[in-house]
Amino acid sequence: MPSNEPRGPRQIARAFRWSMMGLRAAWRHEASFRLEGYLFVVLFPLGLWIGHGPIEKALLTGSLFLVLSAELLNSAVEAIVDKASPEFHELAGRAKDMGSAAVLLMMANVVLCWGLVLAPRLG
Repeated sequence: MPSNEPRGPRQIARAFRWSMMGLRAAWRHEASFRLEGYLFVVLFPLGLWIGHGPIEKALLTGSLFLVLSAELLNSAVEAIVDKASPEFHELAGRAKDMGSAAVLLMMANVVLCWGLVLAPRLG
């Protein structure tokens, strides 16, 4: 089905601009995202420095991107749930809890990746 939406570089530029707006909104309104962002700023260069070879560097740094991504999705779920139904509802609570659980799993992934890469060097 043809669309009147612009294609190519203009659409890419618009998508990039919207993504930057989303990152700014998360930074401004989400304390958890800011905390994870601060950890990212510290751990990302550390991961590049201590990782031996491209695979280790990718595991150490890539796991950090997953936490930020999960936090953005969790915040989006929470925002839309609050907009749709400000009063408590079991399904709304479940959706928020599941989003939070996704962030927790990604944080566990960071600990696992960093632990598996660093453990042989420490012991």
